[in-house]
Parts: sequence; structure tokens; C-alpha cells
Amino acid sequence: MTMASEQPGLVRVALAWGVHLYTAFGAVLGFVALVGAFAGDYKLTFGMLALALAVDASDGAMARSVRVKQTIPWIDGELLDNIVDYFTYVVVPVAIFIQPGILPDGLEYVALLVLLASAYGFCRTDAKGVVEHYFQGFPSYWNVMAFYFIVLRSDPELNLAVMLTAVVFVFVPMRWLYPSRMESMRAPTLALGGVWAVMGVVMILRLPEPSPVLAWVSMFYPIYYTLGSVVFHFRG
Repeated sequence: MTMASEQPGLVRVALAWGVHLYTAFGAVLGFVALVGAFAGDYKLTFGMLALALAVDASDGAMARSVRVKQTIPWIDGELLDNIVDYFTYVVVPVAIFIQPGILPDGLEYVALLVLLASAYGFCRTDAKGVVEHYFQGFPSYWNVMAFYFIVLRSDPELNLAVMLTAVVFVFVPMRWLYPSRMESMRAPTLALGGVWAVMGVVMILRLPEPSPVLAWVSMFYPIYYTLGSVVFHFRG
């Protein structure tokens, strides 16, 4: 086989670059979400974060299907994904946490601990399982946490307690479910996640007047995810 025949075709190269562009577009969505957070436009903020979440949930499968690592080996797609994820899952939610009424007065900037803890979490070499896919330590779902702080209009003291508990769990070596790639418990996790996603879209569309009843009902999935992760961890 000649060297020329081993080179990827133009179509495959174009598709690989397209996947990287798709992943990077999550940063654009995150920036618009950040602007919305400081403007108090949470419908815009969570609409953009929802789109960013959809990109993050789908770009990995797309990358594997066109073999981006082999096609463009000098671009680290996982690093690109982590940069975008840190922005959309951590930086933007922290911008929400420091807005008036989310955390107790005078303690808003305690939320900066989230930036520090998640920076540690994102750079761990064992942050994701390889044989059995999972997240090691709380997987920085700060966007989901911020969403519920808004739609439930929960008490600032409770918000602070929940946030700080999650900060601690970033450092706890517990295995959390990895919905899109895990082998065990994948089917029910994805099915329930789909129902929850639809409910989330409805709640976002209702902003700035959220439905507390729908928000409480939708808590079934965060509860399932947390308890399922505990079961998954101790079963392993």
C-alpha cells in the first residue's frame, strides 16, 4: 500500500474539520449565554446552554464516526471539548451564581470556589473511566444546578449549601454515571434523560415565569442520576 493511498480523502478531512468546528461552536453558544446571565435574561442563557449541552452530547459520536483522531492527528479534539465544557458547564453557571438573589447577600463570590474545584476536576488524568466509562468526582453539572436555582426560586441559603456540597464531591473519588458512553444502566438513563430534556425545554420556554410544579416533577431525573451513580459506584 502506498503512502498516498493511506491518506484520508478530502471528504473525510472536511467532515473531521466540520466536527471540530461543531465542538468549538459550543463556546459561541456559551458566550451568548454569559451575556444573557449578566443581563438577567435567563431564557436566553438557558436556551444557549441547552444548545451547548446538545452539542456536547452529540459531538463525541460524530468524532468517532469520522475518526477525527486519525484524520487530523495534530488537533486534540478532547482538549477542545474540555475547553468548551469548562466554559459552558462552569464559567457561565458561576456567572449565574453571583447574580443577586441566588446566593446569600455578601456571599455571592463564594461561587468562585466552583471555578477552582472544577479546574482541578477537568485536569485529572483519571477524570473519566476507560474500560467502563464513568466520571470520577462530581462531573461539573453546574449548569443543571444553576437552572434549578432559577426555576425553583429556591432559598439562597439552601443554594449555597447545595453548591458547597457539590464542590466537596468534586474531590471525592466517587464514580458518576456517564450517560452517553457508559455500558451498564445506559438504556434507562438515556430514556429518562430524554423525558427530562423535553421537560427542560418547556421550562426554558416558560421563563421568566417558570412553572414550579413542572420544575419539581422534573427533579425525578437529577434524583435518579444521583442515586443511580451511588448504586453504580458501590456495585463496581
